[in-house]
Amino acid sequence: MTDQPPQIAFDNSYARDLEGFYVPWSGAAVPAPTVLRLNGELADELGIDADALSGPGGAALLTGATLPEGAASIALAYAGHQFGGFSPQLGDGRALLVGEVIDRSGRRRDIHLKGSGRTPFSRGGDGKAVLGPVLREYLIGEAMHALAIPTTRALAVSLTGEEVLRNGPEKGAVLARVAASHLRVGTFQFFAARRETEKVRQLADYAIARHYPDIADRNDRYLEFFRRVRDAQAALVARWVLVGFVHGVMNTDNMTISGETIDYGPCAFIDSYDPKAVFSSIDRFGRYAYGNQPTIAQWNLTRFAETLIELVNADDAEDAIRQLTNEMSAFPFHYQQEWLRGMRAKLGLVNERPADLDLVNELHAAMDGDNVDFTKLFRSLAQAVRGDAAPARALFNEPAKAFDGWLVRYLRRCGEEDIDNQARAAAMDLVNPLYIPRNHKVEEALIAAGEGDMTAFDRLLAILSHPFEAQEGAESYAEPAPRSFGHYTTYCGT
Repeated sequence: MTDQPPQIAFDNSYARDLEGFYVPWSGAAVPAPTVLRLNGELADELGIDADALSGPGGAALLTGATLPEGAASIALAYAGHQFGGFSPQLGDGRALLVGEVIDRSGRRRDIHLKGSGRTPFSRGGDGKAVLGPVLREYLIGEAMHALAIPTTRALAVSLTGEEVLRNGPEKGAVLARVAASHLRVGTFQFFAARRETEKVRQLADYAIARHYPDIADRNDRYLEFFRRVRDAQAALVARWVLVGFVHGVMNTDNMTISGETIDYGPCAFIDSYDPKAVFSSIDRFGRYAYGNQPTIAQWNLTRFAETLIELVNADDAEDAIRQLTNEMSAFPFHYQQEWLRGMRAKLGLVNERPADLDLVNELHAAMDGDNVDFTKLFRSLAQAVRGDAAPARALFNEPAKAFDGWLVRYLRRCGEEDIDNQARAAAMDLVNPLYIPRNHKVEEALIAAGEGDMTAFDRLLAILSHPFEAQEGAESYAEPAPRSFGHYTTYCGT
């Protein structure tokens, strides 16, 4: 650990190429910045000295209190539909893009601070964040990464040494987040709503160069750009649904152009299978329920398509709308293909068969309303393939006729493939997690951390970093919440 700030080779293309798309800004001074948890693996991936980041100089950087050499600290402008209502100006109200780095694999990645103080986009907020929600984002982001789901990741959680008023006084904290970029559907909406077509074009060209450079010279690049974002989001949301993840706040400003999961505020994982599952305190009508996520993704992408109309065909809006509508109409097909591909893997099915969709849907119908633990069921199906169906069957209420009938059809379907069942079961264990961020375990860890004890947090993080491997002494982490835990409610905190 060193007092000197780390040397970071920033290359600030957003600040350099998109003037007028942000406000230059600096983080607020904080009384006593300290790094609480540092993601050493990610720091190494970025080519940053973890020891330097952990020290006082690193803490000042990671809270936004000092601007490192070479950085270009900016608050990003964007708009967004929030729960269906359009806000023409949102922006980074308590966050800053410090700069970009090229990681060891040659990928450009943002370093972004959340909770670093007020900006011109704060709309009356205090610009601060508190420890619990910041740790949640660290924990869930790393869990998603371990589950091979595209996601932003936390580089560090730092304490500011001050108290912030939320539910009473709470510890102030800042999250340092790493992302492929912070370009959102809402970024395009900000300029499209102002009819600044050339800025939308400039933004699209920048996004294409950064995320989809192979299409930069195509005559139809803006239509293809839409296709790429559509397909990235179809794949992403399918992966959410396959592991039982509920984002909770799928506003257009929380949908990235890169296809990464962003903003882990009121998010959670389902225990029992329930398409209507909602965990957000503000989602009173279930707009962003577990089963609604594909539909909302398509709705959000439709808003994105609206921003590209003049780029697709500046001379004929009707033609542009027709082309974009055709591409948008293909979203359900692309989503279903991604979801069904994932479901085949979860069921250990190697070959595609026309009846597979019906087989998968029948399993979900058997689960629906029977309080079946989603994660445990898919994990236990590997045991059924090995010859022991009792653990899977025990998850259903008696009589489990629907599941029994389904199991016969499923095992018959497995028998149609020339693959050893032990190999099939082993492959299933590689895609069906044993451990997910169980809500009661997350809450237990966050409450203890707020009281100064990081033991439960560190233990949970370590287990979730290896979600497919059975770990000694971790049996309780694979179990759903006890009945006494009640319904879980999460809040917008970061």
